[in-house]
Amino acid sequence: MGRSTARRTATWALALVAAAFSGLALGLEWNLQPAASRIAADIHGLHEYVMILVTVIFVGVFGFMFWACYAHRKSKGHKAEQFHENTTVEIIWTVIPALILIVIAWPATSVLIAQRDTSNPDLTIKVTGFQWKWGYDYIKGEGEGISFVSKLATPRDQIENKAPKGDNYLLEVDNEMVVPVGKKVRVLTTAADVVHAWWIPAFGVKQDAMPGFIRDLHFKAEKTGTFRGQCVELCGKEHGFMPIVVRVVTQDEYSKWVGEHKKAMAAAADDPAKQHTLDELKARGEKVYAANCVACHQASGKGTPPAFPPLDGSKVVNGPKEAEMDVVMNGRPNTAMQPFARQLNDTEIAAVITFTRNNWSNKVGDLVQPAEVKAARK
Repeated sequence: MGRSTARRTATWALALVAAAFSGLALGLEWNLQPAASRIAADIHGLHEYVMILVTVIFVGVFGFMFWACYAHRKSKGHKAEQFHENTTVEIIWTVIPALILIVIAWPATSVLIAQRDTSNPDLTIKVTGFQWKWGYDYIKGEGEGISFVSKLATPRDQIENKAPKGDNYLLEVDNEMVVPVGKKVRVLTTAADVVHAWWIPAFGVKQDAMPGFIRDLHFKAEKTGTFRGQCVELCGKEHGFMPIVVRVVTQDEYSKWVGEHKKAMAAAADDPAKQHTLDELKARGEKVYAANCVACHQASGKGTPPAFPPLDGSKVVNGPKEAEMDVVMNGRPNTAMQPFARQLNDTEIAAVITFTRNNWSNKVGDLVQPAEVKAARK
């Protein structure tokens, strides 16, 4: 190693050390998120244990290597040894790595087994991934029967750089998943379209949500608060706009939330037999369109061809309403158009179809009643 090379190496090493200490001085986060569950704490401990172990190995191996190169350099008159097939050396460099793997695998296996133990939950929630939002169904335990869809709540003006970014930019939703503290929560994950992944780092949990499969995970939050995560599978155009928010509350607060939410669900339930006027459906449909369709088809209805075709002037939208109803409810295979039959109720589907058929340059003049959508589900 020449002097210039050695000097450059030393300079880079000093620069890295200086950067590390300056980051600590500025209070930058270099570690995992603070643990809010026993599993997350175990993962943190395992992470630090392995980091210390590999650091010791790194220092030992490279320290010995650099010492050997320096102490046996050519300038001191040393000549390279010629040896071949040293049985003792081969046994040593096979046994030592095997022992290291055992030392790592033992605690790692313990943590992994604890992660997968979803037995005897206090609460079971089914989580369904959609492009690009999450559906929550409380299916066992207190709160059974509660269902809602959780969508990004960050305003479009912030996303399009027309307004200052908020503190929880792209990590805020309109409906949070609420769970009680100290209770074991089992989460069943699946998806309605493509592969998603449900991830809350503070709980130490992550599970893929796959169409046609039910997979599970569990957590037991040890403190109250709001914890945030995101979809961590590349699931399409709006992948980065699919946050997850879990609010952990006391048992009394949770029971109160369950009661209030069930009352709100009953009050908001739409009667599919009710007959609506054209203006009523258009007004309701505009809101449904803004919440579910505008990201792809745009507020102008022009879309972003060829991936997302325009609705303004569309032959489907301006054609028989049964054809548009079929597309909205069942989607189109092998395209980004997802089925909304499970995401929207009869009134919402009727409203958004009516809105698109009577907005922009589309002047069909007809309307779709919720009863027609209900009949089409059969």
